[in-house]
Amino acid sequence: MTALTLSTAAASGLRADAIVVGVAKGPKGPVVAPGAEAVDKAYDGGLAGILETLGASGSEGEVTKLPAPSGFKAPVVVAVGLGAVPEEDAGFDAEALRRAAGVAARALAGAKKAAFALPIQDAADAGAVAEGARLGAYGFDAYKETGRGDAAKSGKGPLGEVTLLGGKPRDAAYKAAIARATAVTEELNRARDLVNTPPNDLNPESFAAVATAAGKEHGIKVTVLDEKALAKGGYGGIVGVGAGAVAGPRLVKLSYTSAKATKHLAFVGKGITYDSGGISLKPAGHNETMKCDMAGAAAVFAAVVTAARLGLEVNVTGWLALAENMPSGSATRPGDVLRMYSGKTVEVLNTDAEGRLVLADALWKASEEKPDAIVDVATLTGAMVLALGNRTFGVMANDDAFRASIVEAAEEVGEESWPMPLPEHLRKGMDSPTADMANMGERMGGGLVAGLFLREFVGEGITWAHLDIAGPAFNEAGPFGYTPKGGTGSAVRTLVRLAELTAAGDLG
Repeated sequence: MTALTLSTAAASGLRADAIVVGVAKGPKGPVVAPGAEAVDKAYDGGLAGILETLGASGSEGEVTKLPAPSGFKAPVVVAVGLGAVPEEDAGFDAEALRRAAGVAARALAGAKKAAFALPIQDAADAGAVAEGARLGAYGFDAYKETGRGDAAKSGKGPLGEVTLLGGKPRDAAYKAAIARATAVTEELNRARDLVNTPPNDLNPESFAAVATAAGKEHGIKVTVLDEKALAKGGYGGIVGVGAGAVAGPRLVKLSYTSAKATKHLAFVGKGITYDSGGISLKPAGHNETMKCDMAGAAAVFAAVVTAARLGLEVNVTGWLALAENMPSGSATRPGDVLRMYSGKTVEVLNTDAEGRLVLADALWKASEEKPDAIVDVATLTGAMVLALGNRTFGVMANDDAFRASIVEAAEEVGEESWPMPLPEHLRKGMDSPTADMANMGERMGGGLVAGLFLREFVGEGITWAHLDIAGPAFNEAGPFGYTPKGGTGSAVRTLVRLAELTAAGDLG
């Protein structure tokens, strides 16, 4: 993974493949951003004019390459757009820095080293640039034969090293910001790897093995329930969803504990390692990306490991509800009734509404430990994609203040989210003449119906929120900012921030 260093060296004397500078969009043309003063001076103060001549405007995501000034050891200057010039006395916000760094890192694929002279005013800015650069440099080529594939043909691997100019390598705050960025990005990129791994290699058993290995490495207690233990324990939702697959289901518990903790968070992740829809088979064109249906579990796994690596003073328990949803002679059928771990019975009207079934068992199990709050994360409904698009996840909760805190935390770390309601009138649509409830309700507002279903399996008096990441979890379009094509690691940073805020006593 891309290495990170801080440096106070002059841009002109640094040996690198490129110097990255920021350029903003001003009212009369591009404006060179702070941090690049030495580079601009080397162009006799004319860098903005040169960039404008080359067609640059400073718009977000824009990249312009030009030869470095005479006397520079780096041969190329890369100007990356930051968007609009901020208001007077206001610096660029963290997300603008992340995105610009990510764009630059992608543009420099194949380079060994680049120096980033972006506007860094404090340690938080340095952390944002570091995050953006490492996330933008991400690539997944584990299945490309040497000499094959676009990356191999071009000889372009990820950017090897990033030096942040203007950073303070001996300052404790700067060192802490880089350490945090390193932990967050390494685990978020591991979540991306899991989402991108083909389902013939990532099934419930192999996912559980990854979690077990990480637990040993980072001092996290890991408990795995296999199909026999799940059946014996009465986990009807998880067993029912996994009944049609050769690869049996798993429920994985990851427990990170801190001796100084006074709060306990539980994260629950949907981990359908492949979703065919089961007997309610998905139509043609909807199966190809269904390896991503375990992105919620990947986010929970990454967040717990990150909390452990950062030594946060909060207890964090992660629950990974893992299964394959496959059609076969042993698969759950529409019309079957499952007895869930809570004891409630559910009539399965659609086997493609399976995520809520595995989450229901895991939520009830998590509730038994009486945590201060539970947050579940899932690629749950196409309805949420229709409502919010491909870049925004929905947030539902049984507590309005908690929901607002999650939306604020997501905004703080650069993830797009939107608060969604849980209308009580939609609950009646899940009434069943056969069982306590059905796994389907009204078609309109389907994402909210799913949230109402999950709420039924949260223990009494426990604060709970549901993140439906069906849109942003997997990017089928082209890369943008620091977001690659494929698995994105959606919700990892929000969960980590929630844990940090809880540890600091700033979240409820």
